[in-house]
Amino acid sequence: MGIEIDIVVGHPINDEVERVLGLAETVGEPVTVTFMWEGRAEAERVVLVPAATLALWEHWAPTAYPTHDAEDENRAAAEEPELQHPAEFGEFTFYRRRVGGRTAVARKGVVVAELLDPDEAHWLQEKARDVRQ
Repeated sequence: MGIEIDIVVGHPINDEVERVLGLAETVGEPVTVTFMWEGRAEAERVVLVPAATLALWEHWAPTAYPTHDAEDENRAAAEEPELQHPAEFGEFTFYRRRVGGRTAVARKGVVVAELLDPDEAHWLQEKARDVRQ
């Protein structure tokens, strides 16, 4: 990815999350973030992609990100993700999707970025680049 900035957000609080989102918006590039959510044993590594960048990638990518193997799908169907309430961090709200694992990040009702799995973000960027070239 163009600029790679790796940020660890310890116990996500309003200021930390706002700084990370502001950075992604300012540089207009994806930012790799490692969230250390309170109460969870494992860190969550995601790529924060500004909405305009994601729209460009999805426009140029010829297909959607491939789904998991049939075995994974059967397991996922049996363990349907639990509905999560939106999480607010200052002026930003995270809306985690039940399907696909993405999280939309909105400010004042407008989606400004999305949190993607690093593999999906890399795949989308590569496919979009290949088609544009």
